[in-house]
Amino acid sequence: MRFVDEFRDPAAARDLLRAIERTSEWIGHTLAFMEVCGGHTHTIYRHGLEQLLPAGVELVHGPGCPVCVIPMGRVDDAIWLAKRPGVIFTTFGDMMRVPGTGGSLLQAKAAGADVRFVYSPLDALKIARDEPEREVVFFAVGFETTAPSTAVTLARAKALGQENFSVFCNHVLIEPPLRAILDSETLALDGFIGPGHVATVVGSDHFRFIPEEYGLPVVTTGFEPLDILQAVEMLLAQYDEGRREVENQYARVVRPEGNQRALDLMGEVFAIRETFEWRGLGFIPRSGYGIREDYAEFDAERRFALPAQRVADPPQCECGSVLRGLIKPWQCQVFGTACTPENPIGTCMVSPEGACAAYYTFGRLRPRTRVPVES
Repeated sequence: MRFVDEFRDPAAARDLLRAIERTSEWIGHTLAFMEVCGGHTHTIYRHGLEQLLPAGVELVHGPGCPVCVIPMGRVDDAIWLAKRPGVIFTTFGDMMRVPGTGGSLLQAKAAGADVRFVYSPLDALKIARDEPEREVVFFAVGFETTAPSTAVTLARAKALGQENFSVFCNHVLIEPPLRAILDSETLALDGFIGPGHVATVVGSDHFRFIPEEYGLPVVTTGFEPLDILQAVEMLLAQYDEGRREVENQYARVVRPEGNQRALDLMGEVFAIRETFEWRGLGFIPRSGYGIREDYAEFDAERRFALPAQRVADPPQCECGSVLRGLIKPWQCQVFGTACTPENPIGTCMVSPEGACAAYYTFGRLRPRTRVPVES
């Protein structure tokens, strides 16, 4: 396949849906598959895939939205940094509207803080080179997908000796939250639609612990409608055939071993923290990246005396339950009323990868009603 239209072909989608329905009926009971990545969630609801799937397939949303999992206390730290005299605070656009206890970075910018959104951490490093009299801080967020670009930037900053540049590191790992969900007794899952973007770095083999330790299948998956449907069909086929293994639907991008050069550079620059706080999941051991001692001069947490306070989510917001797959967004009491993309209470309504934003944007405001597949 060479063009995006080929991944959205209606005839191919109908063929996959018929195969899914046949296998689902043969299995005879409902199977719940978690799509780990928020990009998958948006594809599912943008294209109405949930309405097309048979009743025997239930899709559950996971903790793979990189913006959504950042706890409110870390957002408060970012806003505190942005308000320091002489600081230029740089961030991806997704983080600008994430609410802290006293507003957002966008509101801090409106009040006079020098907050700038950038497309890559290298853009932030360029600002530091262009304005050597100012302290430039980059707000690093994301899973293993975005961590390599931060590692490249830190290595470049070290080579340049860029003394006015630092990183507020909030990169996280994908395996620990999945283990936390799998070890929970509150959610029953039957398999995973694996995160394709993370797998481009860590490799599809990274998820072998799920079938080997928990007896559940995983299909690493791309982000087009036919990718998602084929992943569901592959998961059902594993159940039908009595298999539980990792399969790679996204073979056009993902390799079993991942990107070794990226992994090596991340190992050089980052150290795994003993613990890190996640929104909705609490503190999870060895789940976040910090900056190694060799790069300590570029660590904003060492350079600035951050407040580092733990802050509870607003009691009316159920973003944590959405991230754990316990509820659908429309089951939250403030979804679509007090909490909207224009006035978000929780992070799941802010990010383009957030489940609440996907539901709201594409009109999925109530329980699904299945749409029959054309013959």
